[in-house]
Amino acid sequence: MSTVEIHGRHATFGGETLFCSHSSDACGGTMRFSLFLPPGACDAPVFYWLSGLTCTEENFMAKAGAQRRAAELGLAIVAPDTSPRDTGVPGENRDWDLGSGAGFYVDATQAPWSGRYRMETWVAEELPALLAAEFPLDMSRIGISGHSMGGHGAIVLSLRHGGRFRSVSAFSPICSPTDCPWGHKAFTAYLGEDREQWKFHDACELIARTEPVPELLVDQGLADPFLEEQLKPERLEAACAEREARLNLRRHEGYDHSYYFVSTFIADHLDWHARRLVR
Repeated sequence: MSTVEIHGRHATFGGETLFCSHSSDACGGTMRFSLFLPPGACDAPVFYWLSGLTCTEENFMAKAGAQRRAAELGLAIVAPDTSPRDTGVPGENRDWDLGSGAGFYVDATQAPWSGRYRMETWVAEELPALLAAEFPLDMSRIGISGHSMGGHGAIVLSLRHGGRFRSVSAFSPICSPTDCPWGHKAFTAYLGEDREQWKFHDACELIARTEPVPELLVDQGLADPFLEEQLKPERLEAACAEREARLNLRRHEGYDHSYYFVSTFIADHLDWHARRLVR
């Protein structure tokens, strides 16, 4: 297993924010992530954050204002990058919603993406093992959350890897990528034309076929410009109702798709995860 290279260290609320990279077997090259260690971290539980389209490992740490509450709760934060970078894959930097910054947390099966864009394996398997070996973290106590594309990733990975994540929440998730333009574009490129395969990476489809369905906390702004065409929280609501799954879907008047929205409610999510993760 590769070792971690630390590129930046910043004292933060008595703890430390780190910016790191390592050589990933899953993605065939260097992958980046950020990490907040709370004060006196020793076997700290982990709040895993998956960011949205165009983001890097830095956005959440710089914009969400999460470290203060995480420090009080004794939670570590891990924020992986949203895709491999500088892979040489043709066209990876052409569109903002495909390729760089848009890995969609799936393992691509289609050329030219399949050699490097293996985000599910990296996020759900390789990175947790690396973190457990290199840092004072308890990787048996992980909660997962995310925003937009990352909200999609958080819910889907929690359903596909049920034993790995103890708690799951999301902000403005892409609830049904098999039925929205962002999902169509990404899944066609990464997974191919067979739409039956797409269903294994769609939260609403997975809820219908997964046992058990985890309890979900989801926040959605009603002034979000992507709400109707891309996000479709009503699909998630219907899927959970059909299974009698526990969903706390909170709709907020006036809030948009930005980190102003995330920063307003992130403490609620950290508290919610801490109740399920902290001994």
